[in-house]
Amino acid sequence: MYIAVCDDQIEELEKVMGLLQAWQTDRRAAVRLRSFRSAGELLDAAQRERFTLYLLDVLMPGVTGMEAAREIRSFDGAADIVFLTTSPGFAYESYGVRALEYLLKPVSAKLLFPLLDRLYQREQNPQDGLTVRSEGVLVRLPFSQLSYVEVMGKHLFFHMTDDSVHEVVGALKEYEGALLARPEFMRTHRSYIVNMLQAEKLSPAGVVTFSGRSVPVSRLLYNQLQKDYLELLFSGRDA
Repeated sequence: MYIAVCDDQIEELEKVMGLLQAWQTDRRAAVRLRSFRSAGELLDAAQRERFTLYLLDVLMPGVTGMEAAREIRSFDGAADIVFLTTSPGFAYESYGVRALEYLLKPVSAKLLFPLLDRLYQREQNPQDGLTVRSEGVLVRLPFSQLSYVEVMGKHLFFHMTDDSVHEVVGALKEYEGALLARPEFMRTHRSYIVNMLQAEKLSPAGVVTFSGRSVPVSRLLYNQLQKDYLELLFSGRDA
């Protein structure tokens, strides 16, 4: 689960992030967190990354949380949206963007934790891999053995740790939700998603996997990718 939190008030933002971190520690949940001080920053990141949950303050200067939610829905119909606000006046409007919840501030663990538990449980699929159709045959691809996914036109190439490659006709959006919901899989480029637990090296020039493959890294994504990679390595989780 990849959670984005957006609030222009630093105190509120830190409080919600603190609650999320407390929940993550208590549940030992494999999630990623990012915080934003403006809806503009959030939308810019959302165009390059796939968040599974947005926690949005409704009233913000410039682009409001409600306007940001409408923009998110224009390119992502699957992510969950939860509004955080001091006013109940926007509750009806929140249905227009298919918001999951509408939580009044101050947000408490009593309200937030059960919501997170429900979403996290939903994401925990007992299957530990993807099933794809490659050359007319159904193939099971364990996440732990999937090194990276490459997009070329209308074809996807699933590169495995043993150097085998499974070609699939389709679009990345059919699989990216399942991949990016796991903390070890990260987008390095618009055409690549990499299992960063299989990354031996990361630099602005690209990712080098333990199997010796080189994967490009977008300049726009590099700084956040480096941060997330270090967090993954030092989090004590092996996802």
